[in-house]
Amino acid sequence: QHNDPKHTSGHVANWFRRRRVDLLEWPSQSPDLNPIEHMWEKLERRLKGVRASNANQKFAQLEAAPMTVVQTRLDSMPRRCQPVIDAKGYNQVLHHFL
Repeated sequence: QHNDPKHTSGHVANWFRRRRVDLLEWPSQSPDLNPIEHMWEKLERRLKGVRASNANQKFAQLEAAPMTVVQTRLDSMPRRCQPVIDAKGYNQVLHHFL
């Protein structure tokens, strides 16, 4: 969600509510806490030079990405979350001035 307006609109909030999806509160401007953001960046770099004649070939390249990349990112999450916990949810840079 990361406080993006298209993810937090009333329409989207109602969709989640109707489906009884519990959402976590998330500090704004914290892409380092979202493993998928890092994965997209890595995958974009990986696919930049790949020539594919169709979408299926491109997706095959995505599927070939080593799981170690994913696992390494997931394993780093406790270390990435701790500064936010220590800052009581505040942005870590701003926290030093509070």
